[in-house]
Amino acid sequence: MTLAPPFSHGSRLVQRLRRRYPQELALLPAGEPTAAHLQTTYARLRQAYPEVADALRVLRQLVLERLVVLDCEQQAPLNTVMQSMTALAEFSLAEALQEALSRVDQRHGAPMTAQGTRAELWVIGMGKLGAGELNVSSDIDLVYVFDEDGQTQGIEGGRGVVSNHSYFDKVVKQLYALIGETTEHGQVFRMDLALRPNGESGHSVVSLDALEEYFQVQGREWERLAWLKARVVAPAACIDQVKALREVVTPFVFRRYLDYNVFEALRVLHQQIRAQSQRLSAGRPERANDVKLGRGGIREIEFTVQLLQVVRGGQFPELRQRATLDTLASLVQARLMPADTAQALHEAYVFLRRVEHRIQYLDDQQTHRLPSDPADLQWIAHTLGLAGSDDLLPVLQQHRDRVAQEFERLLGQGEPSQTDTANTPPPISHDWASVLEGLSPLFRERMAAWPALPRVLALREDARERLLRLVQRTQTWLDQGRINEEAALRWSDWMEPLLRRETYLALLLERPQVHQQLLRLLGSARWAARYLRTHPGVIDELANPEVLEERFDATQLRRHLQARHDALASQGADDEESLLNVLRRAHHGETLLTLARDVEGRLSVEQVADDLSLLADTLVEVAALWVWSRLKTRHRELPCFAVLGYGKWGGKELGYGSDLDIVFVYQDEHPQAGEIYAGFARKLIQWLTIKTGEGDVYEIDTALRPNGNAGLLVSSWESFADYQRQRGSNTAWVWEHQAMTRARFCVGDARLRQPFEEVRREVLCAPRDPQALSQEVVAMRAKMRAAQAFMPEVFDFKHSPGGMIDAEFAVQFLVLAHAGQYPLLADNVGNIALLEHAESVGLLPPGMGQAAADAYRVLRHWQHLARLDEAPGQLPLKEVQQQQEAIAALWRFVFS
Repeated sequence: MTLAPPFSHGSRLVQRLRRRYPQELALLPAGEPTAAHLQTTYARLRQAYPEVADALRVLRQLVLERLVVLDCEQQAPLNTVMQSMTALAEFSLAEALQEALSRVDQRHGAPMTAQGTRAELWVIGMGKLGAGELNVSSDIDLVYVFDEDGQTQGIEGGRGVVSNHSYFDKVVKQLYALIGETTEHGQVFRMDLALRPNGESGHSVVSLDALEEYFQVQGREWERLAWLKARVVAPAACIDQVKALREVVTPFVFRRYLDYNVFEALRVLHQQIRAQSQRLSAGRPERANDVKLGRGGIREIEFTVQLLQVVRGGQFPELRQRATLDTLASLVQARLMPADTAQALHEAYVFLRRVEHRIQYLDDQQTHRLPSDPADLQWIAHTLGLAGSDDLLPVLQQHRDRVAQEFERLLGQGEPSQTDTANTPPPISHDWASVLEGLSPLFRERMAAWPALPRVLALREDARERLLRLVQRTQTWLDQGRINEEAALRWSDWMEPLLRRETYLALLLERPQVHQQLLRLLGSARWAARYLRTHPGVIDELANPEVLEERFDATQLRRHLQARHDALASQGADDEESLLNVLRRAHHGETLLTLARDVEGRLSVEQVADDLSLLADTLVEVAALWVWSRLKTRHRELPCFAVLGYGKWGGKELGYGSDLDIVFVYQDEHPQAGEIYAGFARKLIQWLTIKTGEGDVYEIDTALRPNGNAGLLVSSWESFADYQRQRGSNTAWVWEHQAMTRARFCVGDARLRQPFEEVRREVLCAPRDPQALSQEVVAMRAKMRAAQAFMPEVFDFKHSPGGMIDAEFAVQFLVLAHAGQYPLLADNVGNIALLEHAESVGLLPPGMGQAAADAYRVLRHWQHLARLDEAPGQLPLKEVQQQQEAIAALWRFVFS
């Protein structure tokens, strides 16, 4: 909307510019100052101002005047202002760099690399410049990096030869003169080099090799936040396109493993900023209202976002963004921030930045404090569409309170809680002997050797203190009954090999709820403890307790995985290993969440199996799409291909660590279709099974394909259908039709789903001789029993007579013998539902099907608990007599 009167005239800056440059203002085309408009206007200005420095300074003044009009009178979006200022900075730096290089070349010749090519200087924009978020009176944070050491060509007679470092140092000095010096036309931008390696004491320009060495040896935690938004902003041809620089910066900013050490570094940095702000405002109340550095200001929003980016960006590549508002949306998508919190921070950021701009519109001063003059406050309020300053201050305070609340909540995780002092008890002593004395006997015995462990002795003092606090916190929870002693013992076994990765100490201290949930999981079962030892990095999935109230969401995971893929692709980092690790981290994280919900009693055994089976569907689907998109022999956009699941996967009964029984089929008329899809299937199996540093996804078994291991890895749809329908000389065995009772179309071209269902139903409903079928099924079961040895007084949940396999074979017989008469038996709904249905249609006596179904459910639950604790799936026969008799009765009736 357009506001009246013309509020831009209330800016003293605009008044000065209109008096000083009345003719030049008309040179800037109407509307937003785009890059094309800047180029056109600059070319016109050079006719009146031949010097580059003068033309750039006048150009800046024209842009500022235009932005005040767009912002204050036309209510232009915040992005318009920020992006226009960023475009101005990029254009000015590109023009100035070109001029500076030309000047230094005349004295020293071009800088050369060992390969005989010209060495390049990259102007790296940090902070708001890197993020495209410059304010109207911002300085620009820069770092200068050149690609390779060497020396210049010199000029005639071999004169003027200097090192590349010396050459670029001279270029940087020229750049400052062209951009940063104050002349009669002001500055283009104030330039700040404090973020370069070693800060004010460092060289003004460094080589790429020197930068990488600095990151590896001296880089500090807070510098990771600074380099988060870094990008090349000049020369123009290199803007945000220098892969070599990205390969050096990315591993420094985003660690492969979760890294919570940055929390303490940010606390210290924030305390320093707060202290400086308080010093400046001491005795000067008009300086207290700083919308950037004060409590709840812009900086706290940026810190909140950047902290989560740095901690999780190594595993969530979609968080490797520079713009604050874009990253807020990604944090919500990654389930790292509630949507309402992100929305509140978004609204606060936009409002505070618009206020900041109006403060600077007044006099073009680099300040973020609200003015004390009532007329100025009134002007700011009016340009924001508010009635007056009495409305401005409450709205401002509301936003700042919300920001401060979220920021302090985020940073306060590692501080003692007034309501739960057990979370982070202060260390009673730095002396191990005193700490050990307070532990329970078994815990003390397990920890007794730790003070002398090389890994403990190698810890820094702050890391050792964290460890002591964690040991004491664990004992406190043990005393309170929150955890069992097995949890404490397994925690020590889990923690010991990780002591060299101090980030885990920081993570557990910063996130007490993660520490406690980890202990509960470790204490719950041996499989959980082993899984967490194998994949320790997944524990940060537990940071948000709300996710434990949810169920696995396939759509959400699919969206997250694609976002990570796209983010890596945009960064040129979507190599095969990176994508393999994306899949593995997703698998491990979702498995852990299901495990945590299971242990907490939020899921039944059936729900666990459903979620793990759907997780497999999702990961195989995504892996298949990614593999096909990278397949050199692919001949179509999407494969006409299906992945059929058998066994536990097909029956949606997957457990923790289950492998996948898979059959591959295709329907494609391409002459090389068989070869293409065989290669595709082999590559897909490799993607799922190969072990990387993150582990694997699934073990794959393809033995159930037509003709088993002797058959083709991939079958055409026609040959698969004929094999199952008993057409031709090569046909399926009875046991393969038994397997079809639990077969399922899991992944692939939807056009193959219905044909598969039709063939499956046709096979299961085909007429059969019940007596001959019974003999074959019983004979097969007898072979399986002969391969097992049991003590007579011990009952094996799965293999003993009256166990789960007997129930499954009985169901398979009922399906194959009677589905033609009772088609609902052909539905793949699981053994329990099929037993109940068989009883309902009269195939089983009243009560028998329900009793067997109940027994099967109980045995499945016991088997699940046994596998979780890596215990034999057995109990004394007398303890399971009711379940054994129910299934044995089913067996006798079905096969009599």
